[in-house]
Amino acid sequence: MISEQDVIKQVPKKLFIDGQWTTSTSNTTFEVQDPATGKSLCEVADGNDQDALLALDACERAQKSWSKYPPRQRGEILRHGYEQIIERSDYLATLMTLEMGKPFQESKAEIVYAAEFFRWFSEEAVRIDGRFAVAPNGNGRLLTMRQPVGPSLLITPWNFPLAMATRKMGPAIAAGCTMVVKPASLTPLCTLAVTQILQEVGLPEGVLNVITTSSSSKTTKVLFDDPRLRKMSFTGSTEVGRTLMSAASKNVLKISMELGGNAPFLVFEDADLDAAVEGAVIAKMRNIGQACTAANRFHVASSIAKEFSEKLAQRLETMKVGGGLEDGVEVGPLINQDAIDKTKSLVEDAIGKGGQVLTGAKQLDRGGYFYQPTVISNVARDAKVLQEEIFAPVAPIVSFDSEQQAIEMANDTPFGLVAYVFTKDLERSFRVAEELQVGMLGLNQGMVSNPAAPFGGVKLSGIGREGGYEGIDEYLETKYIAMKI
Repeated sequence: MISEQDVIKQVPKKLFIDGQWTTSTSNTTFEVQDPATGKSLCEVADGNDQDALLALDACERAQKSWSKYPPRQRGEILRHGYEQIIERSDYLATLMTLEMGKPFQESKAEIVYAAEFFRWFSEEAVRIDGRFAVAPNGNGRLLTMRQPVGPSLLITPWNFPLAMATRKMGPAIAAGCTMVVKPASLTPLCTLAVTQILQEVGLPEGVLNVITTSSSSKTTKVLFDDPRLRKMSFTGSTEVGRTLMSAASKNVLKISMELGGNAPFLVFEDADLDAAVEGAVIAKMRNIGQACTAANRFHVASSIAKEFSEKLAQRLETMKVGGGLEDGVEVGPLINQDAIDKTKSLVEDAIGKGGQVLTGAKQLDRGGYFYQPTVISNVARDAKVLQEEIFAPVAPIVSFDSEQQAIEMANDTPFGLVAYVFTKDLERSFRVAEELQVGMLGLNQGMVSNPAAPFGGVKLSGIGREGGYEGIDEYLETKYIAMKI
């Protein structure tokens, strides 16, 4: 493993505008912390609205030539980027663990996941097509072509610092769009590192511009006000998403948003109980529970609820909590003190309303922001922990008495990103899958994320899809040509 000091030394800490690493126009910086210690890792350039406009200027200058760049060559840039990410996986995983906190082996898994978006979209770059048809009345021909939407603003979250960047950059590059990327202020380093890789593998100047900033709203407002911006992609909370949708409406931007979740995890009486517990561990504990796809509510058939709860609690009790670079650690820190405070509040509310703690429910007495893996059974239906996105290693469990009740409880939320269902009954699998109001479903497995699959939700969980064949569509517009013959 590369030393922490060498990793931090290697990563760029400036803005990236028009192919150049540069300080902000205000010449200011902000601090990036290690959530395992609460101490500073380094400082990076603190961009502002002037820097954002310079980045958009670069996008505008590069857009015409980039849109005409051969698709195969765009794909080759992504392919080489994929190869370099894999080659530097130890460096990137260490960097990710330092700035975000997840255990090193989990960071390594994210590096592979993130790289796959570049490989997937390198192959999609050459498959952008149109169609030709005879008009129904026979008096002409109908032609369509798909073209890049243009300069795009990509806003990424802190919880998957590399994968959320590549999931947006990949299709934008493949489609021929230039972009301004605004990474989360809590975890900007992985985005800066992958930007350096793309620069090295030959991405033309002006195609990718990165603005790190401590004030996202102030910095990006000028971009939303500028008619040259044509697309916005955001991953984050529904609350912020609503605000950005309003800003995007001024110039009627093409938008895609992956917003909050409140994922139900349904375990029916016929399920393989041990498989359901292992699936629950994956769905709940991946990324320390800090994922929009994390299982938020466990709905378990009454006849097996007690056994499932006890087995899950026993399993979580065995998981080692600590700094992500320590040997054997499976659960890292939460991202900051606000996350700890929110978790405590949700757990206290659940306990106050009759929930029974089977394990955990305490903050660890050490530096950093650590919270014990927690299982709470017999949670009241009105407990806040069932209604709000937890973003912590806390598993609240409620029971149900019938299939229909399980479906109604699962759908009783304004969110609809993902759900998990464990059952051996094939007919039930399809019935429940059709009834659940979500964009994704894990059937007898605790993970749905895959670069080759469309990622996204319904209701307050978002608009559009990322990944899969559908992912590149978010960066293309369809032009129709009526041809007289």
